[in-house]
Amino acid sequence: MTTPKKRESLFHPLPIGGAVPCRCLYYKELFCIYSSVVADSLVATWRIHLCFFVSTKLGNKMEEKNGQCNSVIGGNFEEVCPEKVIKFKPPLYKQRYQFVRDFVDQHKPKKVADLGCGDTELLRLLKVHPCIQWLVGVDIDKEKLQSNGHQLSPYLGEFIKPRDLDLTVTLYHGSIVERDSRLLGFDLITCIELIEHLDSDDLARFPQVVFGYLSPTMIVISTPNSEFNPLFPTVTLRDADHKFEWNRMEFQTWALQVANCYNYSVEFTGVGEPPAGAEHVGYCTQIGVFRKNGGKATESRFSEQHDQHVYESVYTTSYPSLQQEKMLKFVLVGEVLMLAERLRLRHQRMLREQKGSGAHPDSADCSGAPHLILGAVFTEAEKARIESSPKPFCEGDKFFIPLRRLLAYPKLHRLHVDEERARSLIADSVQLSSDGSAVVDDLYKHWDYWPEDY
Repeated sequence: MTTPKKRESLFHPLPIGGAVPCRCLYYKELFCIYSSVVADSLVATWRIHLCFFVSTKLGNKMEEKNGQCNSVIGGNFEEVCPEKVIKFKPPLYKQRYQFVRDFVDQHKPKKVADLGCGDTELLRLLKVHPCIQWLVGVDIDKEKLQSNGHQLSPYLGEFIKPRDLDLTVTLYHGSIVERDSRLLGFDLITCIELIEHLDSDDLARFPQVVFGYLSPTMIVISTPNSEFNPLFPTVTLRDADHKFEWNRMEFQTWALQVANCYNYSVEFTGVGEPPAGAEHVGYCTQIGVFRKNGGKATESRFSEQHDQHVYESVYTTSYPSLQQEKMLKFVLVGEVLMLAERLRLRHQRMLREQKGSGAHPDSADCSGAPHLILGAVFTEAEKARIESSPKPFCEGDKFFIPLRRLLAYPKLHRLHVDEERARSLIADSVQLSSDGSAVVDDLYKHWDYWPEDY
């Protein structure tokens, strides 16, 4: 077979000096779009996460070493016999965080604040939830916030595959018993192992601020269950900074009084199951889940509140998302180019098969079965949507894929972009037909692989 001569590329010429190999045009086109969006943040983000990786590995080594001879209770480093240590699997703090993650999965809050966020680990786990658009951490330890804030920055992969919705993460330095209007209107506030660190004055002010002033739709509060403490060796309080630790009756009495006072309902649960034979002590960590009666407060209520910005903003970052036009264009162009190339190669294969069977080339159906693209598996509804869209077609040595056809495929359909907007976003990066209704490509390119040539 005669190798097809070189034809005009699918891509517009790139504004780069010197000759560019045609085989690299696809990747250079994507790179130009990508670099315009994230180039300024690549080096800084790479360094941040490299430092975090090294520090995390060193920290894990130290924890493993300490864990071999120390008590499992935070702050109590007295050596005890290994057989007397109660080990939770997964560790108790992970069970608490997983409880919050499951709660977020169930209720899909958009605005979440973690009071007493400490090392920000819970925030790092929550930021991956697609429903959350505003994530706030508050802590009294400014140094801890400054040293851990960088761990909340976007990873490189989050630029390549951006979120569907915007996400802003902010860390505030301040006391959780101070009123700051920037925390009004939240769907969920978490207080994980927090209230036991408050003295009597702050504990009295805590409900007034969190339940009365901030008044979120939902509140999750966890605190140690002192009835579990006798199961631990040499433990009175689990942490040197704890001002108190309540048994179940004490916590539930306090929680019910607060709920009744501020028009909330409350349910009790926990994590950290006791060992066999000690079920009577209950969970190691007790949890109260509060829900505002009547649902979320109206926006008019928040507008009545005067601006009170007492917290100091220590760190803030925004994540790339498909709501940002540059990121949407980057993803849209990349998916269009990859899908167009797959459809072109599939049509070539169909022509070769028809030639081998003796069928006339002009009788080829350019569309083919939609589920035969590199082993893609589509649902029946997806297949029906694709097959009902305009089919690809050939004119001479040019291959045309209607935009409506491309937008019917799942990866593009999920972007919720109509034909008109898709055309405006890709027009300067992809070759379109004269009326703009289809992507145009050469049917044959000089780098195509032809088995019969070998």
